[in-house]
Formats: sequence, C-alpha cells, structure tokens
Amino acid sequence: MRWRGDLGVAALTLGLLLGWELAGLDLPLSAVFGDGFGFAWRDNVWTRSVLHDGARWLAAAVLLLLVVAALRPRRLGWQDPARRAHALALGMVLACLLLVPTIKQFTTSSCPYELQPFGGTVAYVPHWMLGVVDGGPGHCFPSGHAVTALCFFGVYFGWRRQWPVAARSALALTLLAAAVLGATQLVRGAHFASHTLWSAWLCGSACAVMDAVWRLRGRAPLQQAG
Repeated sequence: MRWRGDLGVAALTLGLLLGWELAGLDLPLSAVFGDGFGFAWRDNVWTRSVLHDGARWLAAAVLLLLVVAALRPRRLGWQDPARRAHALALGMVLACLLLVPTIKQFTTSSCPYELQPFGGTVAYVPHWMLGVVDGGPGHCFPSGHAVTALCFFGVYFGWRRQWPVAARSALALTLLAAAVLGATQLVRGAHFASHTLWSAWLCGSACAVMDAVWRLRGRAPLQQAG
C-alpha cells in the first residue's frame, strides 16, 4: 500500500528532524551568517527583493495555473481522472498554505535577527520549549516563506498516479525551490534551519494524510493517463 510508504517516510524524516533538534544545530549554523552586529544578507537586494518577494509572485502564478487546470471545462466533468488529479493537487496546496501560517499564530518563538546573539534584544529560547516565551514578538516558527515552495508537495501527491513522471519532476523542483528559499531565510536571519525543516515535514505529512483520505473515500484518481 502506498500509504505505508508515505508513513515510513514521515517517520524517518521526523526522526532526523528530532535528531537535529537534540543536537542543537540551529544557533551554530545561523552564527555562520550572523554575529552580534546582525546578518549582513538581511536586506541584500537578491535575498530580500528577488528570492523573498519575487518568489511569492512566482508561486502565485503557479497556483493560478493549478486553479485554471482544476476548474476549466472538461468533457467528462468531475469524473475525468485528469481533472480530479488537478483538483486533488490544488486542495493539498491550499491546505499547506493555510496550515503553517495558522500554526505560526500560536507559537512564541521570535526570529533570529531579533535575538541577543545576533544584535537583537530577545533571549534565545528553543521553539520546542513549549510554554516558555522569549519576550519578543514571536510568530516566527515554523517558516511561512518556505511554504511558498513546500505547498507544491501537493502537486506531487495529486499527480503521482495520473502522471508519475511529471509528479516526480514536480517533487524535485519543489525540493530545490524549498532549499533555496530556506537558505535565503537562513542567511537573512529570518528563520533558523529547523523552521524550514518543520514546515517541510508538516506540508509533506498533511499531503500524505489528505491523499490517504481521498483514496479511502474513492475520490483519488487511480487511472494513469496514456
């Protein structure tokens, strides 16, 4: 069963992520790019205007294409496997775009550039210390910007039965884009690496759960296009 493979991947990546947290690698890695005077790349034109602001516009354009693909008229209506694949992908993408920002509203971790080790005024408190506030503005964990790319895990899950080759290509592009955006926020001091890694796990797991539910309800497209 495919869902068992998805569960195995989720468990493995969760274990690796918890290992990262236990090793306390966030601060040392961010210290490579920032110091007591802040982060030199925080307001660089490439990291802020191109890879931060520009990436959002690019993601919006891709999302619009998905909406058009899911809603445009088709001869067989919603029974068309291709249309159902696009609809499933779109639903997963939108779920990811809602999930992480919603979680951010309830977290108290502030961004690295606001912390004392990097020239800020806020004490560093690991985000896994639930209930302990750092006294700053918070709402920095997990990474919302990385979801600009990570939400497109939904394309892989939505397409993988209908167009497996295209789905794998979409997954590769999603991982590459997420790595670039995560690195951008890391060097800017806008997020710790774990913020992006948790967003990746949340989006991937959410898509896997939605895919399993659609399959159990008999809604997922099972026919591969010729």
